[in-house]
Amino acid sequence: MEAVDLAAAEDPFDDAEKGPERTCVVTRRKAAPDEMIRFVVGPEGEVVPDVRQKLPGRGVWVTASAARVSEAVRKQAFARGFKKKVVVSPTLADEVEALLTRDCLQFLAIANKAGQVIAGFGKVEEAIAGGAIEGVIHACDGGGDGARKLAQCLRRRFGDENVRPLIELFRSDQLDLALGRSNVVHAALLTGSASVAALVRCRRLALYRAQSPDSRQTLGEERGQEGCDETEAD
Repeated sequence: MEAVDLAAAEDPFDDAEKGPERTCVVTRRKAAPDEMIRFVVGPEGEVVPDVRQKLPGRGVWVTASAARVSEAVRKQAFARGFKKKVVVSPTLADEVEALLTRDCLQFLAIANKAGQVIAGFGKVEEAIAGGAIEGVIHACDGGGDGARKLAQCLRRRFGDENVRPLIELFRSDQLDLALGRSNVVHAALLTGSASVAALVRCRRLALYRAQSPDSRQTLGEERGQEGCDETEAD
């Protein structure tokens, strides 16, 4: 049976680009959609972030970087991209970060419900030894000793070439809510499709928060590359 590209068959977008890459309206650089933020125009002419890339209508894309979104606002790039007057919030970059954070936590909750998240230093250590993990999560406001020990476990198990990503994007209270547990400091994403989906979202949030918008590193492998953010994710 011939494979059908459902995304293409049911594409509600009116975007100019239909290939595997999109062009940033600020830099004109092309990148995969997972490394971009899509925006559409709302019913009142306002620019709306489409972090899940599902909203209908013409889309304008910006590199997943708070600095680039701020630049797009400052340079009126959205009006140019949409080819008409639009209303742009001056706090758009912060709004995007809040949405990306919430999206990540929701996907972590989905992975948890699918049985693909475990929490607790001992359980994470065992999961690393078993090898079937996609990544390790540390609360960004947690103690550093446990994280350093788990980083050593990762390198012993996988080596420097195949070390799994470390995710230090969320406070402990945010992880508590997402995972339905108390005092979460260390957790791991076990192998599975829900974990992969969550990791993709976390990678984009890490890109968005990176200080250098031209740095295309994904998730840091060393503690401290991604700091705590005070954005609340309800």
